[in-house]
Amino acid sequence: MTLRPLSLTAALALLLPLAAPAQAQSCAPRDSMVKRLLDGYGENFAGGGLQNAEAVFEVWTSPDAGTWTILMTRADGTSCIMAAGTNWRPQLDRHIVRGTPS
Repeated sequence: MTLRPLSLTAALALLLPLAAPAQAQSCAPRDSMVKRLLDGYGENFAGGGLQNAEAVFEVWTSPDAGTWTILMTRADGTSCIMAAGTNWRPQLDRHIVRGTPS
């Protein structure tokens, strides 16, 4: 028996049922999401800002573990993980020499 590669359409059809549950798991009420970031990953709020009247974006990091998470919170209080990764590098101190234009 010879195996042939799946077409793109067939591959997507196999993956689509998995995409919805995975996406649903990445959103939760903000309180529970923050607890998971703090307790489960040791991440702390590093900064963020308002995208518009409907969404706030936050960056959470763990300098010790090197992990990071970008969290988006909607106006209804639901937070979703937009991206996450490893090898976080904090901002380097900026060396400013007095009397020198920046």
